[in-house]
Amino acid sequence: MNTEENAKLFRSDFGRTFIIAELGTSHGGDRAKGLELVAAACEAGADVVKFQHVYADEIVHPATGFVPLPGGPVALYDRFKALETGPLFLASMKEAVEARGALFLCTPFGERSARELLELGVGMMKVASPELNHGPLLSQLAGYGLPTILSTGVSTLADIEKAVNMFRAAGYASADGSCDRLTMLHCVTAYPTPEEDYNLNLLHELSTLFGLPVGVSDHSRHPLLIPALAASLGAWAVEKHFCLSRSDDGLDDPIALPPADFTSMVRAVHEASRGASYALDALSNEYGQAKVQAILGTGRKFLAPSEQDNYGRTNRSMHAKRPIRIGEILSSDNIAILRTEKVLRAGLSPWLIETVHGRLAARDIEDGQGIVWADVGAQAKPAGGS
Repeated sequence: MNTEENAKLFRSDFGRTFIIAELGTSHGGDRAKGLELVAAACEAGADVVKFQHVYADEIVHPATGFVPLPGGPVALYDRFKALETGPLFLASMKEAVEARGALFLCTPFGERSARELLELGVGMMKVASPELNHGPLLSQLAGYGLPTILSTGVSTLADIEKAVNMFRAAGYASADGSCDRLTMLHCVTAYPTPEEDYNLNLLHELSTLFGLPVGVSDHSRHPLLIPALAASLGAWAVEKHFCLSRSDDGLDDPIALPPADFTSMVRAVHEASRGASYALDALSNEYGQAKVQAILGTGRKFLAPSEQDNYGRTNRSMHAKRPIRIGEILSSDNIAILRTEKVLRAGLSPWLIETVHGRLAARDIEDGQGIVWADVGAQAKPAGGS
């Protein structure tokens, strides 16, 4: 895609719904498999091919707990550690994607990965749902000025508003108040997501409320239903996980679409975006009006039932990145903004990080545990003060 086509993507005037193939980390760090995935995704009709730039230390603490996998439970931190690739791998994937005329997209999970993506010369960024409240990361990305996609799973309206306002304050707002470099993907953070949890009427409400093009990131197992319905409602983009086979060992492969299913999805999305009312009637006839109405939902923003238990644990909070002793000054040296996930105590919101920095630890804090108000004492005295 050339620069003008990239701009059209964010103005939502390209004439049809864009297709994002989320490869994530399904390549397992293997360059040959990565290239095979890129080729297959582009041949299946993806306009955008998306990766994830993983550094385990930017995502979870080593004590975060285990994830169940076919071979048995594996420490989540170790799983992320095994998926680290470094920028050279991503540079080769970017070259392969662009050689096929598609747009390369990658999600950073912290300040180091974001900086390295900028140095690679990426044309746009994406914020994953769990990072929508990672204030320092959002501030860094907003400072880059690149077109940015915000995923909004496991988030409240207040969470979304804070994130959008950070980009508006950084100059993303146009004279008419719109943000021509910012878009949003409605998402439900559950793997897999029941189709009825998607509440797709929210697409219009979010677009109206925030003045942004809104698409959908689909984690359901059905290859067509959510994408085609979203396109019939005017979604600017549909994102779906892509794999070579659902039996592969990628973290998200069990909910991803293999090439034949992805091709069918692309066809259904394009047809739905060209004939919205016809598509809605056809989907109601095929899957039942009650099913379709349940998926369309109320249009009011709330945490979906399948993601409610993830709120506060999948998204970010403050955690001790080493044991902290009573009386120590709380700072970036001993606090990290991480996903809580499995077994640790959730901490304070990252939006409060500047309030917490510079205060004294009110008690000993175990390595990895969330920083809560009971851990936060008085403001430290300036050096040399009395």
